[in-house]
Amino acid sequence: MTISTKLSQSAPGIENADQIERVMAELAFLKRQSEKLEFMNQLHARMAGILQITDMIEAYSVWLMPHVRHELIGYNNKSNNKKHLFCSGHGPNRRAVVAFAEELIRGRQAAGSYSDNAGYYAHKWIFETSDDAGIFLIIKQGQELSGDEVDFINDSLEILADCLHRAIEYEDLFERASRDALTGLLNRRVFEDRITGMVEGARRYQRPLTVAAMDLDRFKVINDKLGHQAGDEALKSVALALNSAIRSSDLLIRMGGDEFILLLPDTDLENAGILAERLGLAVEELDIWADQANKLGVSIGLAQLGDEESIHEWMERADDNLYHAKAQR
Repeated sequence: MTISTKLSQSAPGIENADQIERVMAELAFLKRQSEKLEFMNQLHARMAGILQITDMIEAYSVWLMPHVRHELIGYNNKSNNKKHLFCSGHGPNRRAVVAFAEELIRGRQAAGSYSDNAGYYAHKWIFETSDDAGIFLIIKQGQELSGDEVDFINDSLEILADCLHRAIEYEDLFERASRDALTGLLNRRVFEDRITGMVEGARRYQRPLTVAAMDLDRFKVINDKLGHQAGDEALKSVALALNSAIRSSDLLIRMGGDEFILLLPDTDLENAGILAERLGLAVEELDIWADQANKLGVSIGLAQLGDEESIHEWMERADDNLYHAKAQR
């Protein structure tokens, strides 16, 4: 009888403990779901108003980084074969991870996890819709994405996919609006849209950013002596020569007339000077003459972004250096 009494008294305690454990587990689950919902709302807010794919990939990378550390995020739209890569690495590491991403984009691998000999691990998704298909990549260094990280990203991809679809619909329109009609280079509007983000990125990751302000020498003489058609052909030749000498990560802009701006991420003043010499030589080798005394050339003013410098002050300093360079020619 004593034993029976003890057992009947202990059973409710065990049952209550089980109930408490279940309630705590449910509360923990609800908390995780609430946090995830908050993160997804933050992604919605970050993507709102962004219509260009390059800006979307960058914004997604910035949003994802606190939750999933990564080296690169890439997207390739198969319908127009345009790839968009956002990489937080620099120097040789950047080149290695970009090469790995391009290999995965070119290849016919199915969705899933991949690695290379340099210690980079990628996860590849395939976006399939009724009118388009795309490849999405996330690459980490040192270890592959965990199951929880893949699940977290999967939850976010529905949001990202909708945004990318919206951007693709307007991509051709933006492409026409962002290109200079004569040379095909990016125009002033792109400079104004991108400059703030590039400066913020350089300061966030403590990387150098240098601007090259460029102005053609004796271009007016060519226009006056040979006519505006010859001037237009000279501008197109210069644009092609400059564009062929720079990296895909550099931003070359025709600001108007014979003025160009080149933004050089991850480039200090010394290396920008080496590139400036190559650019000057590329224009010289076009061998465009107005007459026997006037050959087309280019003056370049360089300025590396200062720690406390505003964009306006930075551009003014580059313009001053351009003025001094032009005075010496």
